[in-house]
Order: sequence, then structure tokens, then C-alpha cells
Amino acid sequence: MTKAEEGYRKAVKWYRAAAAHGDAEAQSVLMDMYHKKEEKLRENMAEAMKWYRKAAEQGHAAAQYNLGLCYGYAWGVTGNMTEAVKWYRAAAEQGYAEAQYMLGECYDGWGYGVSEDKTEAEEWYRKAVKSYGEAADQGDATAQYMLGMCYDWGYGVNADDNEAAKWYRRAAEQGHAEAQYELGECYERGDGVRQDYNEAAKWMRMAAEQGHTAAQSSLGMYYEQGLGVSKDNDEAAKWYFKAAAGGSVELEESLSLIGDDDMDKAIIRRFHLEAEQGDTWAQCWLGSWYKEGRGVKEDPAEAVKWYRKAAEQGDTYAQNELARCYENGVGVNKDMEEAVKWYQKAAEKGNEAAQKALKRLHL
Repeated sequence: MTKAEEGYRKAVKWYRAAAAHGDAEAQSVLMDMYHKKEEKLRENMAEAMKWYRKAAEQGHAAAQYNLGLCYGYAWGVTGNMTEAVKWYRAAAEQGYAEAQYMLGECYDGWGYGVSEDKTEAEEWYRKAVKSYGEAADQGDATAQYMLGMCYDWGYGVNADDNEAAKWYRRAAEQGHAEAQYELGECYERGDGVRQDYNEAAKWMRMAAEQGHTAAQSSLGMYYEQGLGVSKDNDEAAKWYFKAAAGGSVELEESLSLIGDDDMDKAIIRRFHLEAEQGDTWAQCWLGSWYKEGRGVKEDPAEAVKWYRKAAEQGDTYAQNELARCYENGVGVNKDMEEAVKWYQKAAEKGNEAAQKALKRLHL
């Protein structure tokens, strides 16, 4: 065990001890430790929820807000907007800005759990603006970003592009990725600042390098069109790949329609590069393209090659597709024993298509 891991475990030990004795702050911190992706002990969400609830019931505003998020987004519990609003309100009444803003959205018709009430929404937005303003003046980057959003959309204040850009910039200069993206958007559109694609690309790159998928997509578009940067299809493809792999639904959908123009060829080159480095998502897409002849010459054997590489790394989609190839003799000799083997591997990990296939085969 490294010193860092040992230190982390000791921290969890002491936070757990304090939490068990009713320390609300420790309960909230412990929940955050359980909730974060980097959490080393791999405790489940049920354990995390336990500590959020304990802290929330003792009046800890941050825990109340986060418990509301859990109910609102069905994180570790069954989604329940009425319960979400209950906890947002508890935190909001203590002056917790994020909860005030979220409660405003619920009344504004963005969420559920309350009847739409524009007057009530505006009241909570105004409270949020006041709370964000106080924190923003103290240099809090998240508050600065949220204050920029309020001015951008006119929530709790009159919409003001200049004020929005000002607060986005303050947060962006502190490394806030969302603010960097929004500031890039301001420069792209000329909202609150002079339109400047060089500046737009600069801020989009900062956000993109932090994993912001919308910024990655925008940066890809800049390279494709030569806006603020030199036109470069391969560089565009790199950022499009990152955005799609990071969850951009629009970009992922476009991959199903890939063709053979210069940009599409660059994307296929990028997918080959990523696939050869072991990226299972890229391997699955290559398998699909070669199987269907989209953007590349149809080659069932090449499709099987890429499905196999992903399947051997445990990707259930690839395992199911490889099983189908063996069952139907696509790209390989028909082999029901191999087909069943791969269906079973995928089914054991919860792949529904593989589970249905096994039922169809009476296995």
C-alpha cells in the first residue's frame, strides 16, 4: 500500500468515527468520499446515501442539497422529485445558493415535485443571485460561473451579456471548465464581448483539455472549418472522438451515418489509431463499420477482428456481436459452440441481447 493510499484509508477511518458519533460535517465529507469516482474503497451508493441522509437530517445544508440531487437524478435511490424538492428547500432556506437555484428551476417548470409558479421561481432565483454574488465577490469560481449563468439567462436579474461574460471570465481564469466553455461561446457569438474566433478557440481548448465534451465538439468544429485555428481534419477528428467517447449523443449518433468524405476519412483514421491502442469503444465502432460497409469497404473478417479485440477485453456489446458472427457465419466459419460461449460471457454481465439469444437457443 502506498503512503497516499494509507493516508486515504486513515482519513476514511477518522471521518467514519466522527460520522458515527453524529458529526454532520464528517457525515457529509464521508458521503463525498464514497460518491466520487476516485474513491479508493469502492463502497456502494447505498453506503454513501446513508451518510448523506444522516448529515441532511441534522441540518447540514450541503448534504441536504446533495440528497436532493440523488432523489432528483435517481442516484442510489428511486427517483422522487417530491422528495428532491423537499431537500432542496431545506438547504435553500439555509441560504445554500445551489439549492436556491435548483428550487427556482423546479418552480420554473424545469423539474417536477411542485406546481409551476413563475413568481416563486423568480423569488428563489433572486435569492440565489444574492448568495452567488456574495460568494463570487470572495473569489468562489463556481459562484462566479453560476452568477454568469444567471445574467446570461435572466434568472433573478435582468439578462445582461456584458455581466455574464464578466463573471464567466473570472471563473474561467480560475480554471473552471464550464465557465471556460461559456466564455468561448461568448466569443464565438459576440455576446458581451467582441466576436473573436481566436479567443473562442483558446477558451474552448482550455475546457476541452479538462474533458468538457461540448467544448471538445466545438473545438473539433473549429478545426474542421478553420475558425480561430488552422483547418486540420485530423485534429478535428481527434476532438470529435474525445467528445463522442465522452458522451456527446449528437456526435455518437452521427457515427452511424459516417460516409467517405475527407472529414469522415479523418474520423476513421482516428478510430483506427485509438482502436490499435486498445480502446474498446473505437474497436466496436470499427467492427460495426466493417460489418456494414459504412465509410469503409465491407469486410466481415475485419469486423470480426475488431469485435474480438473488444470482446477479449470484456466489452459485452462486442461479445454479443462476436457471438452473432459465429452463429451466422459472418466473417468466420459458423460455430455454435463459440457463439454460445460468447453469448454466455455477455449474458453473465447483464447484456440483454445476449440473454435473449440464449433463451432463443433454449440455453
